[in-house]
Amino acid sequence: MVDQVKVVADDQAPAEQSLRRNLTNRHIQLIAIGGAIGTGLFMGSGKTISLAGPSIIFVYMIIGFMLFFVMRAMGELLLSNLEYKSFSDFASDLLGPWAGYFTGWTYWFCWVVTGMADVVAITAYAQFWFPELSDWVASLAVIVLLLTLNLATVKMFGEMEFWFAMIKIVAIVSLIVVGLVMVAMHFQSPTGVEASFAHLWNDGGWFPKGLSGFFAGFQIAVFAFVGIELVGTTAAETKDPEKSLPRAINSIPIRIIMFYVFALIVIMSVTPWSSVVPEKSPFVELFVLVGLPAAASVINFVVLTSAASSANSGVFSTSRMLFGLAQEGVAPKAFAKLSKRAVPAKGLTFSCICLLGGVVMLYVNPA
Repeated sequence: MVDQVKVVADDQAPAEQSLRRNLTNRHIQLIAIGGAIGTGLFMGSGKTISLAGPSIIFVYMIIGFMLFFVMRAMGELLLSNLEYKSFSDFASDLLGPWAGYFTGWTYWFCWVVTGMADVVAITAYAQFWFPELSDWVASLAVIVLLLTLNLATVKMFGEMEFWFAMIKIVAIVSLIVVGLVMVAMHFQSPTGVEASFAHLWNDGGWFPKGLSGFFAGFQIAVFAFVGIELVGTTAAETKDPEKSLPRAINSIPIRIIMFYVFALIVIMSVTPWSSVVPEKSPFVELFVLVGLPAAASVINFVVLTSAASSANSGVFSTSRMLFGLAQEGVAPKAFAKLSKRAVPAKGLTFSCICLLGGVVMLYVNPA
């Protein structure tokens, strides 16, 4: 009876109140890749290598292995009912309204906080080229730009994430290829260290920091995967989700091996793990060794776009989560209304207003 009522209600609802499936397979595949590759790989891998040594390779493999099954489970549940818009919907349906309320609002809050951090990070990366740029003005401009672009159509979001992901892929593949060439040519650093895969096991073995270092690597490495669930929040706006979602999710193990494991192997083969500086990006250091002009600028551009991708994902996912919560009656009804472009404009605006908290903090305390 309840299902019949829902069907009638859906039939009577105006067409513009339904999210449009405008994200193609191309968008979904790159969104999945972009979500699996966080800024932490580019900027935080030096810290994780110094903590765990070569065992960090196994850390990323274990995290990726676990997340694969989490994503498989989420994909199965989302495809079991195409009316589900996100994991909050099936949590509410299968566990009860309290579960949907809790997961939905905590997810929204987490992404708002993460979005603030991303906006601040984007400002910091931009100051690499524009040191005189005001912190709070730059952050405000970023938020306004993200809001404007996301108010257009969901396809605009898909295109932005597609190109953001492409930039990250090109950077990582370039590092792997350059690193392999350096190893094959027995490249010697200015300090006389020769590039070799033997660095992985000759400098204290695979676990030079013991189990304590191995486990310490998890707490930092796991943050590199923040956003991997984003492919699930796009389910309601994906064309042919029965084909696109399984392809994206099932390829996660290959992507983890290719982008994380291979990159780390190459980094520690060119530079022994004990020589990696925690405060510096291994990507920058490797390209500097090669003599790449403006290596720091290139990687700074990559991490800036990576942070922009994360912030963009946060704005998208929070608005969709508010839309779903409003439809369930646990958020203001205004958030359940869509614009003429089938975008939850009020949810987008509210989430971006919340991001202004980061701007206020930068204005009050620029340091």
